[in-house]
Amino acid sequence: FDGNGKLLTSNDNWKDSQQAAIQATGLAPGDDRESAILTTLIQGNWTAIMHGKNNATGVGLIEVYRIQ
Repeated sequence: FDGNGKLLTSNDNWKDSQQAAIQATGLAPGDDRESAILTTLIQGNWTAIMHGKNNATGVGLIEVYRIQ
């Protein structure tokens, strides 16, 4: 979400969108059911919000990489 609460991007299964771009980073998830997002952000503070599919609960991990 941006500072105004607008959703910037989301996905569930990473191959549903951005497949070629994510594979080109060499950091593509090993499981097709995982989520992955490749985006450009301006410098500043950001918040990531994660929830389970269909608002289910569980354990999640968010990793952020700087790719140049």
